[in-house]
Formats: sequence, C-alpha cells, structure tokens
Amino acid sequence: MEDGTASKHDHLPGTKQASGQKLISFEEVQKHNKRDDCWVIIEGKIYDVTDFLDQHPGGPGIILANAGKDATRIFKPLHPPDALDTLEPSQHLGPVDPLTMPDLADEEQTEEDKRLEEARKKLPPVDNMLLVRDFEEWAEKVLSGTAWAYYRSAADSEYTFHENSDAYRRYFLRPRILRKVGDGDIKTSFVGIETSMPVFISPAAMAKLGHPLGEVNLTKGAGEMGIVQAISANASCSLDEIMEARKDGQKVIYQIYLNKDRKASEVLLQKVEKLKPAAVMFTVDVAWQSKRTMDVRAKNSVDAPIKDTSEPKSKAPLGVSQAIGSYQDRNLDWDDIDFIRKYISVPIIVKGVQSIEDVELCVKKGVQGVFISNHGGRSCDYAPAPIDVLYELRCLRPDLIDKIDILIDGGVKTGADVVKALALGAKAVGMGRPFLYANGTHGQEGVERLSQIMYEEITNTMRNAGVTKIADLKPEMCGPAGPWVGANRPPYMPKP
Repeated sequence: MEDGTASKHDHLPGTKQASGQKLISFEEVQKHNKRDDCWVIIEGKIYDVTDFLDQHPGGPGIILANAGKDATRIFKPLHPPDALDTLEPSQHLGPVDPLTMPDLADEEQTEEDKRLEEARKKLPPVDNMLLVRDFEEWAEKVLSGTAWAYYRSAADSEYTFHENSDAYRRYFLRPRILRKVGDGDIKTSFVGIETSMPVFISPAAMAKLGHPLGEVNLTKGAGEMGIVQAISANASCSLDEIMEARKDGQKVIYQIYLNKDRKASEVLLQKVEKLKPAAVMFTVDVAWQSKRTMDVRAKNSVDAPIKDTSEPKSKAPLGVSQAIGSYQDRNLDWDDIDFIRKYISVPIIVKGVQSIEDVELCVKKGVQGVFISNHGGRSCDYAPAPIDVLYELRCLRPDLIDKIDILIDGGVKTGADVVKALALGAKAVGMGRPFLYANGTHGQEGVERLSQIMYEEITNTMRNAGVTKIADLKPEMCGPAGPWVGANRPPYMPKP
C-alpha cells in the first residue's frame, strides 16, 4: 500500500525505499493484463481494478484494452482526480518504479499526434479571434478526434442542432433612432445573481478533453470577466478544484442530475449545499440517452481491440456521452423538484424546458428559474429551437415571463442573438460549446476572449438599436423577419 504498511502485494518484486514503501516495476505491472487480474498505472501509481471492471460506467472493455499499461493519457481527460477514491485502499498498490518505465520519447508518434502538432503551429493568437465561429473553426483543427466528436456531436440526424442556430435568422431587430446611446452598460441579474453581462457558461462536461486544466480554466476565465459559470455535474475536474479556483465572491451555479441511487444524490446535494453555489440547475432534457452520432463514430474508429475475444465490447456503445451519463435516473417526475428542495436552500433552475405547458408547471412548482434548452440538440432530434419556444411564450403566455426568470441557450453564435432573446423576455443566455471550443484552442485566455467578443457585440447591437441598458429592451424591438403587418404582426406589437 502507498503508506508502506504490509499488504497482500508485499511479496511482489520491487524496490523498497527507506520509508518502507515499495516501488513496483513496470515489468511486473505488464503481467497483470487479464480479466481476472487487471492492473493499470495512472499518474505513476498502480491500481488493481480487477473487481472494478463490471462497475465501470463505460464498461470493462476500455479498461481491459489498457490492462498492464499506463492509462494516464486516457484516464485524465475523462475523470476528475477524486474518481479513484471509489477504489478500496487495498486496490491502491503503490507507485511504479520510474526507472523501469519506458521512455515516452521512444513512443512512436501517431498520425493524430502529428496532425495536432502541425495544427497548433498554425493556431492564431487569441487576439486574432474576432468572432465566436473563429473558435469553433480552429477547435475542429486543433482538438483530438475524440474531443471534437464529443463536443460537436448531436442526436441522430442533427436537425435540432442545426435548427437551434438557423432559427435565430428568422428574427430581426427593429432599431430606434435619435436616442442618446453614449453612456450605458449591459450589467444584469437572474435568479438574484449579478453578472457583468447577460451571458453565462452553460453546464458543459469534459473540458479536459480540450485542455489539461479543464473546467478550472472556465472558472478562472468567468471570474476575470465577471460572468457566471454553471458547473457541469460531469465535469472532468472535481467540484472542490473548481470551487477553489474562484475569485473572492465569484458566483457559480451547480448542475444536478439525479442518480438512480438516490442515496448518492442525497450525499452530493448535501455537499453542494455546504459549498453554497448561487443556484442549483436541475437538468431534465436528457430523459433518455440519445445516439450522439459523431461521438459514436469516433468511438468506433478509435476503440482499441480487446485481447480476450470472449470479453464483450464496452457497455458504452454511444461513446463518451454514454460512458459519463449511465448513472442518471431515467424515471424523473415533478416530485423530484421537492426532493432537491429538501437538501438545497439556494434558488432552483429547471433546465431543459421545451414547451409553454412545462414553463407553467415550473411556475406552479415555485422554482426560481426556467431554462429553455434542448441540450444543444444532443437529446431529442426535432425538438423545437429554444428561441422559437421563447417567441411562442411571449406571444401566447407573456404573463408567465413576468412570474419566473427565463434563461435560454442553444445555437447562440453572436451578440445579436443574445439581444433578440433578451428583447423577447429572456433574463440571460447560456453558451456551452463555444466556451469548450475557446478553452480547447487557447485555454483560459480563450474563455476570456470569447467573453470579450460577446460583450462587444451585445453592446454594439444594443446601442445601434437605440438601447443602452438591458432593462430598456422591449419585445416590440424583435420579431419574425419580414414586414410586421396583418397576420404577420406579433400580438405583442403596438398598433401603428
């Protein structure tokens, strides 16, 4: 064991240090590469994962493909550091003898490694990124195939994914002129949280796939820019790491998925309550695991063969998304809001509302926020674009907008998109993929530059529409493209 005390592995060959701790040779580790005897090395430490194989959310296949090897490169982007705490103390075998490890310089560079190295050489400096789409275009070039496929993937044929952004083109602003716009700001608040602008980081998992520091970059970038980060329940950094990375007074929101094991959810909620985020975001738009097509294709193309042909393939045929989400309860109902409220005293936001009827039910349940979202088109293909749901809400049930804070995400690519959503009644707009792309290309600097771009574009759009403060945006300033006359006139438009 790591503390040098006696264990069942003390008989193994190795080098004893003065402290009594044993260093186990890499040659010894290589012998333990079977279904009934499986060791892996992670960050220089050896773990016996034989009994854990069937408990692994991603199935035993990926572990067996790396049995008897150093699995650090695969493990780190997908797991927070405390993921290994679930293993029994006896399964922590101790450190590998570094003198016996193969020289990484001797490893043959893969074609993927060569591609990424060349792409990074051409990556423009962060100040050259002028548009949100610049980060996306470069992310596709500099991210690994696994990272790009997971971030970019969407459900089935991806109609909802594309419609999320295309829908914004159907809405145009109605600028007013000769209004003093020399002074103003875009500060606002939602569910009682103050923010420097009406943009927040939507909960987006696996930030380490794009950058070794993962979600910590998002936290630090958000802190520097004065915006709010919604922390993904499936973050690749631990919750403690993320909370410690905050500036003094920095507000964050914590996303919660309910676990099939409700005791596990109770423990997590109690921990979250002690850490006191500004709000909790209950995500409900992944009622059932969809096929995220790009993620599946990427997984099928890179899956390492399993030596033992009798061993079934990974239980995660849907790629990274399935591997990290198999714990989620699929039998949720409206009473689960009450379950969360038993443990949480901060405001509750329900994320994934996609109809007026459910907005009304959220109001009746007494939650503080509704997040109109279809999980970035990653869940139900042909779900409506969030901006269309918001427009429908504004036209048919504007009374609900006055009773609850409305948030929205999905397909936001410009500051003008944000202004349209705000004019129709949203309090703030979330962005998920763009921040993952910016983190993947330029790390924390990318997160901050993306925020600057959005700040500039929101300010420019508002001023040119004749508005200097968020509170002055009115619904009559935004509507469907084309002449707003006759049947095309939105019901909230004042008569000429």
